[in-house]
Amino acid sequence: MNRNEILNQLSNVFREELDNEEITLTAETTANDVEEWDSLSHIQLIVAVEKAFGIRFTSSEIQSWNNVGEMADSIAGKL
Repeated sequence: MNRNEILNQLSNVFREELDNEEITLTAETTANDVEEWDSLSHIQLIVAVEKAFGIRFTSSEIQSWNNVGEMADSIAGKL
């Protein structure tokens, strides 16, 4: 699965979890760019992403991300 495929699947997860069909993620997207993405929804998003991709993140991985691209890179490294 390449980075664009991961971003597309992430966009679908975010749309579902945040109940916003207009979300389109890019590698540069941050929580500040998505109105519904707050600290509580962040936890829900992580759980949903782990489930969607069949992977688990460490807390240090999650804390190291500055944008969606870095999340996608972590996912790619686990697939």
